[in-house]
Amino acid sequence: MVVCGLACWRCRWLLPLLLGLAIIMGIIALAGRGWLESESEPYVQQASLWESCTRGEEDLNWSCESLMDYGWGRAAAATYLVGFVILVICFALAVIAFSIEILRFNFVRGIGGLLFVVAAFQIIGLVIYPVKFTEDIPLTGDNMFSWAYGFGWASTVVVIGCAFFFCCLPNWEDEVLGNIKPTYYYSSPERAPYLN
Repeated sequence: MVVCGLACWRCRWLLPLLLGLAIIMGIIALAGRGWLESESEPYVQQASLWESCTRGEEDLNWSCESLMDYGWGRAAAATYLVGFVILVICFALAVIAFSIEILRFNFVRGIGGLLFVVAAFQIIGLVIYPVKFTEDIPLTGDNMFSWAYGFGWASTVVVIGCAFFFCCLPNWEDEVLGNIKPTYYYSSPERAPYLN
């Protein structure tokens, strides 16, 4: 039977692995063209973090307009991108922190604090985008915020969860490092007659 408690070396890599997953979802959100899409046929509108594209019902070519021409477009892209860059830095710091034999737990708590900053930047970008997009860009037909926008939120949720774990991990320093001896509970035969 294999038991992977907090003292297990392999389990220490779960948090950096989750940060890597958040980075992958962030890359999909940054590169994806599915931030906003037409909900049903005819598919006449799609948008990414960087541009908005429309086409006529019978036209096969997309006509795209850069969202970087709008102040809110630059703000949404910049805040999400800054959060993503800090996330990559936190991932590198987490790999370094968990590679060292003796973990620096104050260092780990600092990574948690930076992850809260990442979450704040990403949330600002993810809120600015739909609010200002629906105000300034004329929408045709039924539209929905789609898969790439969802990956942006999924990345943010993972970052928030990791931030809590990184901040709370120093509270269990002895358990993680394996410095605590197991506690055994014994009872005398008089107190536990069913053991006889």
